[in-house]
Amino acid sequence: MNEEVIITCALTGAGDTVGRSPHVPVTPRQIAASAVEAAEAGAAVVHVHVRDPESGAPSRDPRLYAEVVERIKETGTDVVINLTAGMGGDLVIDPERPLRQLPGTDLVSGLDRLPHVEQLLPDICTLDCGSLNFGDGSNLYVSTPDMLRAGAKRIQELGVRPELEIFDTGQLWFAKQLHAEGLLDDPTVFQLCMGIPWGAPADAGVLASMVNMLPAGAQWASFALGRMQMPWVAQAILLGGNVRVGLEDNLYLSKGVKATNGQLVERAVSITELLGARVATPDQARARLGLAPRA
Repeated sequence: MNEEVIITCALTGAGDTVGRSPHVPVTPRQIAASAVEAAEAGAAVVHVHVRDPESGAPSRDPRLYAEVVERIKETGTDVVINLTAGMGGDLVIDPERPLRQLPGTDLVSGLDRLPHVEQLLPDICTLDCGSLNFGDGSNLYVSTPDMLRAGAKRIQELGVRPELEIFDTGQLWFAKQLHAEGLLDDPTVFQLCMGIPWGAPADAGVLASMVNMLPAGAQWASFALGRMQMPWVAQAILLGGNVRVGLEDNLYLSKGVKATNGQLVERAVSITELLGARVATPDQARARLGLAPRA
């Protein structure tokens, strides 16, 4: 069991959730305010996507990331900032003509997913460690070994800590290969992402097997989607890990009750403390994850 739990809050994500809850933040002002709310509730880390302020669609615009980070820092809130670098991997194909890309495709190279990371040098950025059939239909997330090697090398050069997003066991295998090749520095930081169709299911046995595959000294967290979000807080802590909650992964506090990010963090704090563990502060998270002290 983990006695000192780092809570990450994934604030908004890139999913089609804006019309499903009034609490999903869209504009940089809203995302930054939600980050502050989550930090005040007990999150040591906030995981940041950005969206087009007009449409709510997911975006890779570095200016939006810069505004979110600036607004968070202007408040003086002490929180570790984790920027996604997973955008730019979406491929939607015509199943009858597979070489034809359909609307919704946003596919760029591994390095072209990093301009905002290069500009802002956050504490952490994500690295999605493999390709995946992403839900039903003909949607794929593309992250090839060559893309990952190039991205990992550049992130290492920038001195940013990559959080390795693992959606299935083969991706964990390849992340360990990146480490063996010297493209990842210690401590390695893993996020075990469960319940995303069609990756690793939200099954306790599968999570335990993935934990057993982690390299020595790794720091790890896990989350599961939807109604499994809060049970997964307990599951991850009991297996020795950290946790992630937030509106990226789940919109509800209970059946029929729409949540805010702050409320989801508060619930995770309660579960952590009921299990007899402590909630890590941002400074404790920085020390555990091998990050520089707060400036």
